[in-house]
Amino acid sequence: MAGSARDIQMRELKDTISELNKLIKTLQQTIEAANAREAALCQERDNLKEQMDYLTKRLFGASSEKGKCDIPGQLDLFNEAETAEDPVAALSEEALPSWEEPEAKPRKKRAANEERLKGLPVEQVFLDVPEEERICGVCGTLMETIGTEFVRRELKFIPAKVKVIEYYSVNYGCPKCRKEAVLPQIKKGKGGRAHRIHGMASTSTVAWIMYQKYFNGMPLYRQERDWKQCGANISRTTFANWIIANAQDFFTPMYAYFRKKLLARSFAMADETPVQVLHEPGRRAQTQSYMWLFRSGEDEGPPIILYKYAPTRAGDNAVEFLEGYSGYLMCDGYSGYNKVPDAKRTACWAHIRRYLIDAIPKGKQLDYTQP
Repeated sequence: MAGSARDIQMRELKDTISELNKLIKTLQQTIEAANAREAALCQERDNLKEQMDYLTKRLFGASSEKGKCDIPGQLDLFNEAETAEDPVAALSEEALPSWEEPEAKPRKKRAANEERLKGLPVEQVFLDVPEEERICGVCGTLMETIGTEFVRRELKFIPAKVKVIEYYSVNYGCPKCRKEAVLPQIKKGKGGRAHRIHGMASTSTVAWIMYQKYFNGMPLYRQERDWKQCGANISRTTFANWIIANAQDFFTPMYAYFRKKLLARSFAMADETPVQVLHEPGRRAQTQSYMWLFRSGEDEGPPIILYKYAPTRAGDNAVEFLEGYSGYLMCDGYSGYNKVPDAKRTACWAHIRRYLIDAIPKGKQLDYTQP
């Protein structure tokens, strides 16, 4: 009896294990099906998001048909000439066809070549007839000059050239004093002051590097290759040192002068925007810094626009820059400008409108008849 009861118990356990294995297999299939459905839903979500982004761009994006590129500044790098091409621009005013029908909308009058090239030096080249061909083919008489006729106009580009200028001082000495005097008398030729006491960069070199970097947006590594093609193997580190040293030596006094002129105005504007600075000592690259902008208004005198970098957005930065200012200061609602002691704060209509919208409870309207 004991043996048969044990056998029955073993069979029940085997049946239970078999049922559990089936249940586990069923659960695994259910999980795999759920994962497959989740992957399908994620793919469908990504497709819908891509379609929504595309339709949003088509609806609210730029509608110009000049470029077919969906990624501005990327795929249209190599067809810029074709995109900006204007066949009519290659023709002179006289070469336009007289039978061209007038457009419904009047076109802006195209500037003539004389106007577009105004101020450029002009070199005239005369296409002369060879001396042996100046004989009349009918009677054999020597021909004489009767005038000139305009043929065509060409715009010529003269590439930049780099050259080294070495200065030598011509020295003079008195032969009599050299023999009779205690000390010889010597005079040395002087060619004026150098641009800087360090480095070999001239004024034209530094000006060109700064112009290419900050006006044309050409990085220093590209300028390094450009200068190497001209025969000067100078590293971008040297260029950077020239820029920084000259900015400190020459632009700092100019900055102080224009700041003084700005603080003397009766109206000024200020704002700040976050910037990211890499390799700043003691700070992580992800730390947010700020670039402060101060400029004059349109009240009197020429416009003055000055930038000031600060690692924080603290209002003390505005106090430090605007020290001594006592006019009207237009800015946004940032409370940091309240620290400027003598400035009379004003706000633009956009900030006032946003402030009123945020201040008015929903469902209520302003009563403009009440003060």
